[in-house]
Amino acid sequence: MNESKQNGYSEGEPLSWKQQEAEALSSDGSATTSSDGPKMKQREVWANKMDFLLACIGFSVGLGNVWRFPFLCYRNGGGAFLIPYFTAVFLGGIPVFFLEVSLGQFMSEGGIGTWKIAPLFQGIGFACTIIVFLLNCEYNIILTWTFYYLFSSFNSVLPWSHGDNEWNTEICRQATRNLSATNATSLVSVVNTTMSAVADSVANVTNTTKVGKCDPVTEFWERKVLQLSSGVDHAGTVKWDLALCLLLAWIVVYGCIWKGIKSSGKVMYFTATSPYLLMLILLIRGATLDGAEEGLKFYLLPDWSKLNEPQVWVDAGTQIFFSYSISLGTLTALGSYNKFRHNCYRDAWIFAAVNSFTSILAGLVIFCVLGFMAKEQGVSVADVAETGPGLAFIAYPTAVAQMPVAPLWSILFFIMIVLLGLDSQFVGVEGFVTACVDMYPHYLRRGKRREIFTAIVCLICFFIGLSMVTEGGMYVFQLFDYYSASRIVLVVAFFECIVVAYIYGVNRYYDNLEMMFGFRITPLMKYFWLFITPIFTLTTFIMGAISYSELTYKRKTLEYLYPSWAIGVGWILALVSVVWIPIIFVKRLLNVEGTLAQRLMITTRPILKRHQLRQGEDLSKVFLDESGSFEPGAMTSHDDIVPNEPLLANSVELQKLQNQQKLQNEQNETDNV
Repeated sequence: MNESKQNGYSEGEPLSWKQQEAEALSSDGSATTSSDGPKMKQREVWANKMDFLLACIGFSVGLGNVWRFPFLCYRNGGGAFLIPYFTAVFLGGIPVFFLEVSLGQFMSEGGIGTWKIAPLFQGIGFACTIIVFLLNCEYNIILTWTFYYLFSSFNSVLPWSHGDNEWNTEICRQATRNLSATNATSLVSVVNTTMSAVADSVANVTNTTKVGKCDPVTEFWERKVLQLSSGVDHAGTVKWDLALCLLLAWIVVYGCIWKGIKSSGKVMYFTATSPYLLMLILLIRGATLDGAEEGLKFYLLPDWSKLNEPQVWVDAGTQIFFSYSISLGTLTALGSYNKFRHNCYRDAWIFAAVNSFTSILAGLVIFCVLGFMAKEQGVSVADVAETGPGLAFIAYPTAVAQMPVAPLWSILFFIMIVLLGLDSQFVGVEGFVTACVDMYPHYLRRGKRREIFTAIVCLICFFIGLSMVTEGGMYVFQLFDYYSASRIVLVVAFFECIVVAYIYGVNRYYDNLEMMFGFRITPLMKYFWLFITPIFTLTTFIMGAISYSELTYKRKTLEYLYPSWAIGVGWILALVSVVWIPIIFVKRLLNVEGTLAQRLMITTRPILKRHQLRQGEDLSKVFLDESGSFEPGAMTSHDDIVPNEPLLANSVELQKLQNQQKLQNEQNETDNV
């Protein structure tokens, strides 16, 4: 251990091996004794088995299932898209999902500490943690907009259902007056037949409105909610109504997680399940609308020729990684709160079924309504189909405005969006906080420090989010959304499979899984981690990179091209996470002494606690974690083990001692004879 001090390692405060094993297996949150300040709390575990599964569903099943999957399905061949979709589920989604949650469960650590199995590649954990932090800053902006629309829905007449508002253009105001004069009952349903005459009388129409069209929904979105500026280089002022909604969103998030999984686990029973009830209600309402059948045909009717297009397969692969929330470190954090014997292998298959079911169900809900809207306007479903924020804040509000009792259906829809987004948001924050707390447990698990740290994280994210509620905030949001996670998660997933399968050892990991589950899982998963999944993720990334195009913001009426400096900022957001993989790689090698081969051997040696050792484990090939430190040199090596120290019952060291004792007893018996 003196060598570790000479190399500059920090040993931290040691916990005994009994305390560490109890921490991994216990189910209470009692505190451990310490003479230095407040008592250090033990690491929490889920109260019951359903908490973990609901947390995974709540985090991963979110807005991507509602507004991205249906659009990809209709664009890529309808029902035919399900073939590449489910192919991606089995080749990439389930293997990586199970890998991440089982790693967290085995190591009982967050997104960074888990990679003690190969400290040289612990940069993977840092990359995941940075990605989820950036996503947390961005994702809550969607909740901000949703709260704004939800509050605006509590009116007898929806404000976007007509054009006679102070924020509307003269075209919409004139159209509303003309329609009122003829006792029109619905602006949206007749506007396409009346606006041509109105447009002829209006000169100098700008590029912010389509000639001959009045679109009060888009004007509410761009001119009232966003007050959209001309570009990213014109930030404008902060919109304080949106800023207050953003503050509300972060207060709600903090209220859900400030006590850790004990509070968030209870909230999850409501936020993860109630959206399904709301979707069912909206589906029943949508199926009764005139034109719903045409929308469903557009959504599900297969176009088999699309399967010949490589982009269809790329879209399927990226959709799975986004909807499964892979390579963010949060799944690892959720798994780390499982009891050591929990069967997360079963949960992985249940999760995959629920996730895919939700995506298909959401598509039915959306396209029933889009079919109705298309028929009302006399256009094709393709003309009204949207993806991303355009679906939630333009297409669907347009359809709702045409329904009887419109405010009711608007309130139900935006409550569903809030609930889908809320659990994804607060579990994402929990994943980031868990990674940080597990790095410094001896400091952050004492007293109220964890709660204070969580509040600081939320506050920092709030201030970063203020840049996205300015008049130019939508352009900033698009930068975060396009670059911060994007296809980088595929690279991270590739490294995860390679490190576990080849560095740590897939056979060793299979033994660890058997230790946890009490049975050996199918050997097929081994070959997925060794060959199939790395090839799949890398191929999807390369094909996506080939088809890469620079970010543009496609508004309803024009396409905004980002300046070069903004694209550069986007690439910084993309690389700021993955760059930590080589940085930590080099840092680990420089922190140990010896030849390159010796350094590689030391820094790839796993850091394990005693309850994580396999039967017959050779302790010369592992470091025993007696300190909670992240540095290999601070661990106990094979030569440093005290002979009289208690050893785990299945360790090779205890077997040697038992054999020696047996030989000694036999020798004593011989001497007595």
